[in-house]
Amino acid sequence: MSRVVIALGANLGDRGSTLRAAARAITAVPGVRPVASSREVESVALTLDGLDDTKPRYRNGVVVVDTDLAPQELLDALHRIEDDHGRTREVRWGDRTLDLDVVAIDDLRLDTATLTVPHPRAGERAFVLAPWLDADPDAVLPGVGRVADLLDALGDDTERIDEPRLFAAASGASGTDSTGTESAA
Repeated sequence: MSRVVIALGANLGDRGSTLRAAARAITAVPGVRPVASSREVESVALTLDGLDDTKPRYRNGVVVVDTDLAPQELLDALHRIEDDHGRTREVRWGDRTLDLDVVAIDDLRLDTATLTVPHPRAGERAFVLAPWLDADPDAVLPGVGRVADLLDALGDDTERIDEPRLFAAASGASGTDSTGTESAA
C-alpha cells in the first residue's frame, strides 16, 4: 500500500459541500482507504497571472489515504470524481467546481505526461500546505522538506473555515478524528 496526499479545491458552486462529497467519493474508490483529512481553508484564486481577488475564492482541503492503486489508476479515478462534480477543462488554471491533485505518494518521484509527483508547486502554495499540516502535523513534502517549515517560510495567507474535517480518521489510523481529537496508530 502507498500513502497518498490529495489536495482538493473548488471555487464554484457550494464549495464546502463539494469538497466533502469529493472526499467521500475518494474514500469509496475500491483499493483506497481513508487515513486522515483536514478542515477546510479559504484562499484567493490563483491564476496563471498570479493571485486574483476578483475571482471567486477557493475552498481547499487535503485528504490522506492508503491505496494499492497504481498512480495513473488513482489519477484516473480522481478525474472521474472531478467529472462527476461538473469539472470542465477548457481554461487552464480557470474557475472550477472541483480540482483534485495528487500531491505526494510516499517518497515516490514520478514525472509522466499526465502526473508529476511530488506536485511541483505544492511547496509554494499555502492552500495546499496549511490543510496538509492540519491533516498530518508531521508531514514532509518529499525532496523539499517538512510541511510545517515550508508553511512558516511561505506565510499562511489562508483562512480557516469552521467546519468539521472532510472525513473522520479511519479507526486505528494515525491522525485526528472529526472533532480534531488525536487518534493513535
